[in-house]
Parts: sequence; structure tokens; C-alpha cells
Amino acid sequence: MRATGLLFLSAYAWYAGQHPRSILGLAWDARWYFRVAEYGYGTLIPSATQHTILYNDLAFFPLYPMTVRVVSYVIPIGVINVAILIAWIATLLSVWAIYLIGARLYSRRVGIALVLLYGLLPHAIIQTMAYTEPVMTALAAWALYAVLTRRWLYAGVLAALAGCTRPNGVAVAAAVVAGVAMDFWRRRKAVRKRAEQSGAPLGRWRVTGGTVDWRAWLGAAIAPLGWFGYVLWVGWQTGDIKGYFKVQARWGSRFDFGWSALRFFKHLVTGTDYFAYYVAAAIVAAAVILLALCITDRIPVALLAYCGVLMLIGIGGAGFFQCKPRFLMPAFPLLIPAAIALARARPRTAWVAVISLGGFSFFYGTYLLAIAPLAL
Repeated sequence: MRATGLLFLSAYAWYAGQHPRSILGLAWDARWYFRVAEYGYGTLIPSATQHTILYNDLAFFPLYPMTVRVVSYVIPIGVINVAILIAWIATLLSVWAIYLIGARLYSRRVGIALVLLYGLLPHAIIQTMAYTEPVMTALAAWALYAVLTRRWLYAGVLAALAGCTRPNGVAVAAAVVAGVAMDFWRRRKAVRKRAEQSGAPLGRWRVTGGTVDWRAWLGAAIAPLGWFGYVLWVGWQTGDIKGYFKVQARWGSRFDFGWSALRFFKHLVTGTDYFAYYVAAAIVAAAVILLALCITDRIPVALLAYCGVLMLIGIGGAGFFQCKPRFLMPAFPLLIPAAIALARARPRTAWVAVISLGGFSFFYGTYLLAIAPLAL
């Protein structure tokens, strides 16, 4: 699927006189990751049009560019090629875990449908770019699978790594904590039930039956360390405990609980703007509906917590409205209701849906990277 999307992009890029590798490896934020990987942190660029904007590379979390830097020493094929290669490998790891989650919760058909829908998102071209979304999604998907299979230490470590990847990586830690809390509640309920059936004192069952799994609580404690660690490091670098958030604010990014998004929706309804903004608005609206369906379908609490925090951060943040679909791309559990419907559909209906989604995804990915004059 993504190979076809890359062919579309490459064909148009060559036609427009651009090199596909430059688009995938150096477009927009990818250039910042390249600079961090090549030279380390320390780049500040004032905005040419807005005096209040100061672009500081401390806004970018370190795991991906530092991994690129290390791997480029081992595999001397160039920083850009290594960055793209890591993104591609991360995407393959993502779809493997996404399939396992769908298959474990429902069936193999749902797992396959979930992978198809994830690979055919309108902005799925980012899955093959030198961006952090592929790496974060891989870590998040495997962390969620570890939660579902009760491998708490693995889940905590993967969540900590995800927290070092992107600002919204903290959503993975929220998922692990929610999973641990739900597991504790279920174990406590089961212990109480066994105690009532046996007539033994509840305190005895707490000791012998066990409501506390130390691995779970340790995993929950480890999970947020990556995110908090980087935020505190930026605070130390800037001499201000709120330094990271001030760096983000100087980029024009702040949290306002979605008021800016609502005002932009109003602007799109009453005025006109770029096509990408309307697609972004449609994706945001679809994400809200899918979250409601996930709640009514009672998907696991850990997955709900993960998607809820991603949506809170993605939609609640001000600025960069056209980037909101990218911020929401790691929220693949939102696709579960659609994957269930696709898995149950007649083969002809399913093929029409997949081909239609694929056609739009390939077109829109090419439009975003090679035509639209908007930051991804």
C-alpha cells in the first residue's frame, strides 16, 4: 500500500523537478530532525514574518534524531537515508503490532482490516517520511499490546521510550497507567469474590490471592519517565522549569482546550482556505465520532486512555490546524469500529472501500508533500 503511495509521490516529484528522497527526508520538520541528528541541539531561527515566533530545536524530542545519529555511524549511508530507513522499519513494526492487537481483541480479519485502514489514512504518507510519528506509533502499538498481554515491565519501558519521541508520547504512559489501574481493580474484584465464596477473611485473600502485582506498578512508574525526563532536561538547559512549554509557545504552539480549533472551524464554514484545511477538519470530526464509537463498543480502557490523551493534546492545542491529522495518526485504536465494519462487509463492498480509500490516500499524500504550501 505505502509502496504504491511512494510511487505516486515519486512520479509527481520527478515531474515537478524534485527529488523524492529530499521530500521524504528533508521536508518541514524532517529538516529539523536532520539538523539535530547531524549537529546536535542548539539551533534557533527567528521567524521572518512574526517577531514573536522563535524556532528552537529544543521543541523536538531526542529519541528519533539521536537514534539516526548513532545508526548513521554504524551504517554509513548518509543521515537522510538512515532517517528514512528507520521510519520505514518503524512503520513495519507498527503494522505488525496493530495486527496483533486487532487479532487478539476480535479476529484475524479485524486485525488485517485495522492494518489496511491505518495504511490508507489520508495522511499515511507520513508513515514513510523522516518524521517521529512512525517511531512513536511502533513504540505505542507494542506498549499497548504488552498491556493487553499483561507484560507490564515491557509496557512501561516502551512507554518511556515513546515519551522520548514526541510531546504526545505521554499518551502511551497514560495508557499503561490506565491498564495497570484497571488490572488492579479487576484483581481486587476477583479476590473479593473468592473471599466471599470461601468465607475466609478478605485480608487473608489479599495476601495469598494477591491484588498487587509489583511488575504492574513498576511498569506504571517507569512509563512517564521518558517524557518527564526530557521536559525537565529542557528546563535545566533553559534555566526555567517551564522552559519546554515556553519553547513551544515561542513556536506559536500552546494549549487552549480546543478554542482555536473551534474558531478555525468557524472560519472554514464562513470563509475559504486551502483544501488541506478542509480535509484536516473532516479528519478531526471523524476522529471525535470514532472515539464515541470506541466508547460505546467498550474497547479496552488502556486503548481509550491512549486515544483520549492523544485527542486532548492534538485538538486542544492552538495553531498548526493542518497538522492535527498528523498528531492524531498514532491513535490507530480509533479505527477499530471501522475495521470491524470492514471485516464484516461483503467482499465486493470491502474491495470498493479499500480501493477508494487508497486512491484518495495516494492522491492526498502527494498533494501534501509536493503541492500544498503548508507545513505538515
